[in-house]
Amino acid sequence: MLDNITIHGRNLEVTPRLREYVERKVGKLDRYLPTISSARMDLAMENTRSAQHRHIAQLTVWTRGRILRAEERTDDIFAAIDAVMDKMYRQIARYKGKRQDRFRAGGELPLPEEYLEEMEEDEEEARIVRVKRFEVVPMNEEEAIEQMELLGHDFFVFYNADTESINVLYRRKDGHYGLLQPQMP
Repeated sequence: MLDNITIHGRNLEVTPRLREYVERKVGKLDRYLPTISSARMDLAMENTRSAQHRHIAQLTVWTRGRILRAEERTDDIFAAIDAVMDKMYRQIARYKGKRQDRFRAGGELPLPEEYLEEMEEDEEEARIVRVKRFEVVPMNEEEAIEQMELLGHDFFVFYNADTESINVLYRRKDGHYGLLQPQMP
């Protein structure tokens, strides 16, 4: 069972019952992917108009230099946890690659059939259907935000004149912006 699980709550009290529920659910992930080094569950409650999207569960898993992340929003925190776990199983299935018909060495369990079938369906659909080339003009972060807003996009790739590198600006679900600054290992 996975031991390194952290649980954080925002606008939500993480009760012992809730903590035990998350630990039990997340603790089973290493049965399907034993290389998981740690996991973090972020639980939040937002005041939104839609009660159906009020409770948020976001699960982040670290494994061999890769990060898997899933987020779900529902009207109940326990349902959000269950939904985010389902989404994480599908991501693990995609990460692991091909279908497993039997146990592998190291105690790895095969994923449930429903996730493997969804993975196969996703593989058929996922492909590059368009390549777009564009000119990258040096600008600062404020200019990139302005350009992204003018284009009406949710993300914007630009050459950051301040850091002298390619960056990606994106709009977060909370209405703020995020900035991705790639680094070579």
